[in-house]
Amino acid sequence: MLQPVIPMVTAALLFGIGVFGVLRRRNAVLVLLCVELMLNAVNLILVTSDVVRAQITGQVFVLFVIVIAAAEVGVGLALVLRLFRLRANINVDDVELG
Repeated sequence: MLQPVIPMVTAALLFGIGVFGVLRRRNAVLVLLCVELMLNAVNLILVTSDVVRAQITGQVFVLFVIVIAAAEVGVGLALVLRLFRLRANINVDDVELG
């Protein structure tokens, strides 16, 4: 069985752009968007390839990833909003961890 090459390369590029964005961006909202881009790249891989050859297919895993992404966005935006209300700044580099 021949694997589709174009979706795999596209997903790799999307994931690479997401990783680059997470490492380079300073704005917390843009970091969350880059994490979402990485999750969508994983979704593309799961849809185009058959991950498990048993009864569960890639589409079921995509639904789980979408649910996790929605929860991540909700919690992440709540944290960013709280950080903005406390500091009036959402730059990741300016956040004190201790």
